[in-house]
Amino acid sequence: MLMKEVELRGSPSLSMILVNCFQLLYVADALWNEEAVLTTMDIVHDGFGFMLVFGDLAWVPFTYSLQASFLVVHPQTLSLLKAAVIVALNGAGYYIFRKSNSQKNQFRRDPTHPSVSGLETIATATGKRLLVSGWWGLVRHPNYLGDLLMALAWSLPCGFAHLLPYFYVIYFTVLLIHREARDERQCRAKYGLAWDTYCRRVPYRIFPYIY
Repeated sequence: MLMKEVELRGSPSLSMILVNCFQLLYVADALWNEEAVLTTMDIVHDGFGFMLVFGDLAWVPFTYSLQASFLVVHPQTLSLLKAAVIVALNGAGYYIFRKSNSQKNQFRRDPTHPSVSGLETIATATGKRLLVSGWWGLVRHPNYLGDLLMALAWSLPCGFAHLLPYFYVIYFTVLLIHREARDERQCRAKYGLAWDTYCRRVPYRIFPYIY
């Protein structure tokens, strides 16, 4: 998409550069932290099936590239101030996403590690412990919060003239809320009273003081 814009207009727009850089960071992060995928809901609970096959081979490539595709046909002019705000939003989202995921992954691998050993936890009947401090004491799914902030930052360079670039963040919000509800049911069945205690300690699911 970026090279098509160069072919059409001689150089890539700032909006196109931002979208490409944001998505490159997302892909690079996924590859660098690939071992963390093994503890995700997709692998641990859902397993290999239509959702992962269709999602990874068709749905994700189509929806994740909508912004760049839109910019090829509908070029946008972005001021440096607006670009700086969007970069800050993506940076904040990425920081929350990466820090919370790394904290969870480290705790699962080695709860005695200095970076997580001081975190407050709740014991469960299964022998495992639930984090109620750090990122996971803020909301129950801080990684989803970071993901959604990044999704919004991917769409903002496209302006507000059309809904299409925002399809991704809208669908992704619905998907993560549905995913959170499924995770809630599984955790309640698995941890029982300990999960109820956790929910009282951490009442917000994704958005602090909102949801």
